[in-house]
Amino acid sequence: MILRRHYITILICIFILCLVNPAAAQVVVERSKDKIIISGKSYYIHQVKKGETAYAISRAYNITVEELTKENPPAVYGINEGQTLRIPVRDADEKITQPQPVTRSRKDETRFVYHKLQPGETVYYLSRLYGVSENEIVSANQGIEINKLPVGAEIAVPRRQFMINKQEFAVQDPDYIFHKVIRGESLSSIAEKYGLTVRELRRENRDIRFPQVGDYLRIPVAKAPETPVSPEPGPDTVRIAVAEPSATTIRPETFTPVRKLSGKIDAAVLLPFYLEENAERTYIDSSKIVKGKRIPKIIQRPDDWIYPGSLGFIEMYQGILLAADSLRSLGMDINLHVFDIKNDTIELTKLMADGSLSGMDLIIGPVYSSNLSRVAEFVRDLDIPVVSPVPLFSNEPLVNNPHLFMSVSSLGVVQDALVKKVSEYPDHNFVFIHSDTAGIDLNVRDFKEKIYAELTRRVPFEEIRFKEFIFYSRSTFNNDSINRLAHALSDKTGNVIVIASEEAPVISETLMDIHALMKKFDLKVFGYPVMRGLDNLDPRYFFDMDILLYTPYWIDYSKRDVRQFNSDFRRLFLTEPPEKSYAWLGYDITYFFISGIAMHGKDFIEHPEMHRPDLLQTDFDFRKKNPSDGYENYKLFLIRYTKDYEVKLVSEPDQDQ
Repeated sequence: MILRRHYITILICIFILCLVNPAAAQVVVERSKDKIIISGKSYYIHQVKKGETAYAISRAYNITVEELTKENPPAVYGINEGQTLRIPVRDADEKITQPQPVTRSRKDETRFVYHKLQPGETVYYLSRLYGVSENEIVSANQGIEINKLPVGAEIAVPRRQFMINKQEFAVQDPDYIFHKVIRGESLSSIAEKYGLTVRELRRENRDIRFPQVGDYLRIPVAKAPETPVSPEPGPDTVRIAVAEPSATTIRPETFTPVRKLSGKIDAAVLLPFYLEENAERTYIDSSKIVKGKRIPKIIQRPDDWIYPGSLGFIEMYQGILLAADSLRSLGMDINLHVFDIKNDTIELTKLMADGSLSGMDLIIGPVYSSNLSRVAEFVRDLDIPVVSPVPLFSNEPLVNNPHLFMSVSSLGVVQDALVKKVSEYPDHNFVFIHSDTAGIDLNVRDFKEKIYAELTRRVPFEEIRFKEFIFYSRSTFNNDSINRLAHALSDKTGNVIVIASEEAPVISETLMDIHALMKKFDLKVFGYPVMRGLDNLDPRYFFDMDILLYTPYWIDYSKRDVRQFNSDFRRLFLTEPPEKSYAWLGYDITYFFISGIAMHGKDFIEHPEMHRPDLLQTDFDFRKKNPSDGYENYKLFLIRYTKDYEVKLVSEPDQDQ
């Protein structure tokens, strides 16, 4: 009787557990009897039932999950009840190749990550979390019923091989090979071996002064000794990809003095001031509810209220005014023609139709790409420089607009600078983090290819350790993102982490995970300039991680002209501009272009590199890719957040060197 009572109790407990956690219950997959033939190949047609997983279905049909997703691409992102799958017919006696199992008596952390199970986690969930197949996880834990393990039990997850297949790059150049330095070799002995002078060898390897054992040196093939051609390069010589040399500039090495000026300048300022919105001094508040009815109330705005969308551009105009005053004090006659140009084309069309812009010597704005391109095209034959005063999504408006100037570097310029900096660590493990799960973001793809191309100039392709890490929010994987990231890092070499995203959540969550791992791994962290403007993250993360960032602006508050600008701004506008205010950029743009036109005339428009005045927050370095295109500012500052809680400017050679 007692035994029977215990038996009934156990049955009830099992029944309750299945109700509470149906994901843990085993679902038996019934093979479909429906077959079709497509292009001569036989397939089952399987309709997914509730509780079935990709792994369970693949096992029922004697195929791998990879085969299932190959025939049904949407299944990569999971399968749903009612979904129809086509399953290749496989003979029952045909075996599936499985990965080698791991011996559970000892942990092998070089090959596996050991994951502690949390409530509701399945094999499919772990496969998505760590980027490996369900078959690999099951094979690594043979003899264990994973779906019956208790919470907290450890599962061995094979470490994913992140190194992607070798790619062919357009920049590959067969005229170079690599030489791997061995013990006892010096620059002179290597140069003699390949018929080079030491000077020629240094010129090809500027970043290596004293070669160490294991370093790679670039050797021009034309200078290599004549030896019988072998089908494959030897272990010490690997072909290298090289990039085209960059164009040189004629920028002055020192700042251009701006002293006594003369002449008259008419400058148009086209900014979105939102005058109509700012003129509305009342608004209706209907938040109050009495007896179920909303009671609207007219609220008077404060006297100092400013429409939020116009605030940054009002500050920019304040900077423009101060620059104009400074230049007037040097003898210039400056007339500013100011227009309220928003995202619509109505006001802009009127200005172009009535000739208001035709007599200008300089146009600052508008800020939106579509209007900017229209203005640049309108004044193309008038030789009037048009300046984009704010960051743009891309540099496409520059195409075929030779007198258009982008004052803030595009993302492509930032990527080029980052590529050169991160490639200084070719022996490190690279972790490239982005959120482009669909693989359609051209910025991500191009950035990755740029890094590869630069690394192949420094080391053989086979030596590159590169891991592409797709970001998922913590909510997706139950806060297990730290374990995923640790899975991609190396404790044998240094790690270079590149955060290829401008999305605040991606940057914030990633930096928090990196910060938690910094004591265990050697880490160097790089990111886009937008990272500097994050307000929702504790600043100590930046300093603790010694982060390096490229930024288009840098303000030295100890400089006399910066202190004077702050003083004048405070005297006229009763406040000081914050570091990220557009007031600084408004001043620099106005001062640079008006003084350049005054000192050099029309030659300045064709050769802006001839003019280099000392500005407040930038040092314009305008270049163009094609003769028919406009100019883009290539100047970036490299800054470091030090462990001493200081932000310091890192001294670098000119970017065009």
